[in-house]
Amino acid sequence: MLKPAGTDGTAGALDLTIARDVLATEAAALAALGAGLGVEFCAAVDLLFAVTGRVVVTGMGKSGHVARKIAATLASTGTPALFVHPAEAAHGDLGMIIAGDAVIALSNSGEAMELAAIVAHASRIGLPLIGITSVAESTLATAATMPLILPPAPEAGPIGLAPTTSTTMQMALGDALAVVLLARRGFSARDFRDIHPGGKLGARLKRVRDLMHRGDELPLVPPTITMDQALITMTAKRFGALGVADESGHLLGIVTDGDLRRAMGPDLLGRRVADIMNRTPKTIGPDALAEEALREMNTNVRPVTALFVVDDRRMIQGILHIHDLLRAGLA
Repeated sequence: MLKPAGTDGTAGALDLTIARDVLATEAAALAALGAGLGVEFCAAVDLLFAVTGRVVVTGMGKSGHVARKIAATLASTGTPALFVHPAEAAHGDLGMIIAGDAVIALSNSGEAMELAAIVAHASRIGLPLIGITSVAESTLATAATMPLILPPAPEAGPIGLAPTTSTTMQMALGDALAVVLLARRGFSARDFRDIHPGGKLGARLKRVRDLMHRGDELPLVPPTITMDQALITMTAKRFGALGVADESGHLLGIVTDGDLRRAMGPDLLGRRVADIMNRTPKTIGPDALAEEALREMNTNVRPVTALFVVDDRRMIQGILHIHDLLRAGLA
């Protein structure tokens, strides 16, 4: 039977030493990058925030892979962006870069020949150019409207040649730009949900109003009804909770299975709902995120399986059950 690599102890110890050295090298570089941020970074943010068009991100080789990710992160956080391949730009894709845009170009050395067409095009039509490079005297840094210079740091690993630390810093700097722009724009979790409708993330960012039950599905009774009648409604609606409302639809309280157990006695069925109900139940608003509803249901103090949905005046809008969240993919 084959043993996993490193199970003899010696090879495994060396593997871990190298891996930890890689992470330590990159972590130190990120710390230096953060410490060195200053007026140039803020000026770059100002340029990007003022853009009326798109942010075009470009780079060649490993820097190109990072550029694609930065463009995707910007676009998903409220800053319209796209990636343009620098080699393709010289064969017609320059037409994708127009007045009103801004360009972020990445090159560790600052001397990637393939960037020449985009850099020249940006200069020709007057676009702001942010250059991310490790060499302040490079062609890219010199041509940039605002150069962002990465701090000196070795590439990780025994040979120190493969792009590792440099691309990590590029990626992190792109994330920093995207998140600062997100904050400036007031881009909210709800905005994020609107452009991330798919998968688990989309489920977490659905709104309560998208999942709640309405109208005739609601288990509602008036406060004067007796428990024998109320239990018929509670059983038929199958939410494990009963809403108590006045004639105008204000939520006065709720009755749950737990309330029934606490009130159990020979006179229970003859008592009024108003005598049994919890007058300060947990509720949630229709515009709250589904993830907020799940967190409210799962609180350690008093977990519940259903929440009545009310507006600012406590008018009942609907009811949300834990099963609705499960069906939506939140767990």
